[in-house]
Amino acid sequence: MTEGNGLTEHSAVQSEAPAGSAAEEKPSTEMENGDRSASVPAEDAADPETEEFVHPEGGWGWVVMLAAMWCNGSVFGIQNAFGILFVSLLRDFEKKKKRVLELRAPWVGSLSMGMIFFCSPIVSVFTDLLGCRITAVGGSAVGLVGLLASSFVTSLAPLYFTYGIVFACGCSFAYQPSLVILGHYFKKRLGLVNGIVTAGSSLFTITMPFVLSGLLEKVGRQNTMRVLCILMFLLMLASFTYKPLIPTKSKKQTGSRCPRLGQLFNVNIWKSLGYRIWAFGIPAALYGYFVPYVHLMKHVEERFGKDANKEVLLMCIGITSGVGRLIFGRVADYVPGVNKVYLQVSSFLVIGLMSMMIPLCNIFGGLIAVCLLMGLFDGCFICIMAPIAFELVGDNDVSQAIGFLLGLMSVPMTVGPPIAGFLRDRLKSYDLAFYLAGIPPMVGGAVLCLIPWVEARRRKQAQQAQDQEQDVSQKMLDSEKAPGDGDPRTGESVL
Repeated sequence: MTEGNGLTEHSAVQSEAPAGSAAEEKPSTEMENGDRSASVPAEDAADPETEEFVHPEGGWGWVVMLAAMWCNGSVFGIQNAFGILFVSLLRDFEKKKKRVLELRAPWVGSLSMGMIFFCSPIVSVFTDLLGCRITAVGGSAVGLVGLLASSFVTSLAPLYFTYGIVFACGCSFAYQPSLVILGHYFKKRLGLVNGIVTAGSSLFTITMPFVLSGLLEKVGRQNTMRVLCILMFLLMLASFTYKPLIPTKSKKQTGSRCPRLGQLFNVNIWKSLGYRIWAFGIPAALYGYFVPYVHLMKHVEERFGKDANKEVLLMCIGITSGVGRLIFGRVADYVPGVNKVYLQVSSFLVIGLMSMMIPLCNIFGGLIAVCLLMGLFDGCFICIMAPIAFELVGDNDVSQAIGFLLGLMSVPMTVGPPIAGFLRDRLKSYDLAFYLAGIPPMVGGAVLCLIPWVEARRRKQAQQAQDQEQDVSQKMLDSEKAPGDGDPRTGESVL
């Protein structure tokens, strides 16, 4: 909800309101201040760049949407297909102890996924400071260098740096601006547009396992990574389309590209109790989220044999995830305010239940059904993250709101798969790992149910305070008019 943040942002720019804004004064402002001079309403006039900005709802925004879609597909298509690369890493480095590799190799994918989210608070500051375009182009270039360097690595240890840190940091700087820039072009259709954009990763998740399997078989792991560099190069070109329409917050407050340190880190978002619950409830639900993407392929080999068509499972998750993002993204446009959180709650409950169902599937068809449902509600969770952030903190603060949320998500996304690998190493089975992976989503979903109640209570208190302020202002006006029997000149000096 934007009410609370709108007041804070409004007060932050009062001193810089242009003198010409006096012509836009509002009668309600005069009543609140009890002052008939023209200068006071001029100071309280709304910033036209923030209050009167009209989203195009299309135009160049459709090009931006396609570029952001390619970003999501390139970044998370590669990340979600790490299970294929994981099997390839075990083959390439099999001269080492296989037990050690099975424990250490998952850290490459987990570290990479975790770094994408861990860097997000820093990315949000750069986005506010430099804008979406420069941040995304620079990030794409760094990701290209990291992925290219990974293709020359011949042992596991350097991959932690080249793939897990450099490539992931570049992806982080390219990914987050693709979410923020959509709010410059869309408002009424933001849910649908986010659904289409995030469906890009589903499209790549569907096709990437088959592409990677074919490339790994024909040209090997190193050349496969060099082919993937083409995706990052195209992402760098696509990032040039991010033409910002809303000035960065630092420029609006300081008039330059060198804002003070206190203006770089936005503390206003943490004043919202609803956002605080959301920012800690989502990470709590994600401790088991990435486990199936890393270990499902290996689990299928152990349960159904190496000849099982394991790529079909990732394809099922990708297809239904894309469908879910389109459907629930559109549905979110019709769900008012923060009630969109209930869609995330339902998605976490289903994802947690499906994770627990994976060890119970003794036939391959049952595992396909589980993956279909998991993908559908995975799409629901992902596509409405940005719309909920806009509802909780407003347009001006959404960049760092998303950044800090993704940063907090980095811990569970990183530690989940290695813990599952440790349990597999000790128990010789993935069953307990998948059972435990289903618990955090259910707990986190229950916590998120508090947000609509908290926001409704905040709105009620804000409305009561506004009504009381209006009553006081009306009484002051009545007391000024009373002595002169309605004479408008009463209260002025006789001289």
